[in-house]
Amino acid sequence: MKDGSLIPRFGRARRDRSVAVLEGLHALKHALRFGANVSVVVTRDRAELARLAAALAPDVAARMLELAREIDAPVFDQLAPLAHSTGVMALAERPATDAQALLRAGAPAPLVLLEDPRDLGNMGACVRVAAAADAAGVLTTGSHDPWHPDALRGAVGLHFALPVARLEDVPSLGTERPWIAVDPEGDPLDPAALEPRVVLAFGTERYGLSQELASRAQASVSIPMRPGVSSLNLATAVAAVLFAWRLAPRSVSPLA
Repeated sequence: MKDGSLIPRFGRARRDRSVAVLEGLHALKHALRFGANVSVVVTRDRAELARLAAALAPDVAARMLELAREIDAPVFDQLAPLAHSTGVMALAERPATDAQALLRAGAPAPLVLLEDPRDLGNMGACVRVAAAADAAGVLTTGSHDPWHPDALRGAVGLHFALPVARLEDVPSLGTERPWIAVDPEGDPLDPAALEPRVVLAFGTERYGLSQELASRAQASVSIPMRPGVSSLNLATAVAAVLFAWRLAPRSVSPLA
């Protein structure tokens, strides 16, 4: 394969809902660590990649270098709108995720639902936080693809660490899991009372949850904040609730 043919290939991949575009060493590291089927790895400096992989990803360094192909720097710099400073990019197969099955699953961890998130980098940051907290998964509504390359960049490839999917049909959302709306007008958050299988529904920073989704919740909770502070960044709010749950002593939820 000639280097020049990679430019249209990566361009097509950015629009292909079956392919994940991984920008940077950390995204590739996490993809490999969590079992992604990586098909293409390119770098503008193989020696530098070897040095970075040995220092930052020793557990997958051998596999990374086995897959890596060095290409001309001018070609590499055209594979993404902003070339990554670590000098490596990759393509991987997106895992199939059944959003409805995830809603029914009995995994004893919260499931994060983001209603119509607007900022792709922030969406990726939510995935990163959810993976770190060992959440059951992240579901989104709205038109934005949660696997968009900008979201993957924001999540440093941690989409492969947990299920991530966009809900195509919001009205058919089931109620097999208890639902809690995270809302500034809700009751103060009691992390110990969160049932492990809860769906935590987050709205946009400006408008909050829609009435349609808020009406599905058995309760609504708020994050305690200093008076005068109107809202938190979406990923920060997700982090606050998930890690409050993760660090709290477990108790039986009144919502169970």
